[in-house]
Amino acid sequence: MPRMWRALYCPNKPLSLLTVAIIGAGPLGRWLALSAARAGFRVLLEDVMPTNLHHAREALRAELGTEALPNVTFVSTIEDAVREADLAIDCVPDELESKLEIFCLLDRMAPPRTVLATPTTRLSIADLAACTYRADQCIAIAAEASSLAANSGATILLRTTSRTAPETVELVADFWRRLGYTPSFEADSAEAIVGQTV
Repeated sequence: MPRMWRALYCPNKPLSLLTVAIIGAGPLGRWLALSAARAGFRVLLEDVMPTNLHHAREALRAELGTEALPNVTFVSTIEDAVREADLAIDCVPDELESKLEIFCLLDRMAPPRTVLATPTTRLSIADLAACTYRADQCIAIAAEASSLAANSGATILLRTTSRTAPETVELVADFWRRLGYTPSFEADSAEAIVGQTV
């Protein structure tokens, strides 16, 4: 059972009250921040490299204009990014060491309600989730980072485990629907369970 979270997530919560932390301001992080801000989410975009944050700020200002830009806050620490997050999405390289490190940091710094999502086509979300105290609040975005922006409006495949809470599935599905995608779900290949579609 998710810690404190079941009572905190409400699918009808106004968009302006849902906070999404995006870790990494590279191309995928910038695209996610832009898409989430356009969909009405409050976004915190984090990167430890000031240059990446500067480029992200300029790119988003050009796309969103100055009126919508306040929906996005640029921060230089993971702690600042996840402090109030309902959903945290990491945009680090799809390598085991990088993902384990970021999942451990997110798990330690994010509030108990925060759902952790990670784009990966090679790693098991069951294995990554097992390294956290919130295995029921972890989900994988089964897509190549480079293909997400190119396939806007398509079906987005999300990977769950036998421990993934229904509220986690609901939150992440709602996020992608509001970005214009049709979410579908499958079981993590590391677990022999039947997939589901939401």
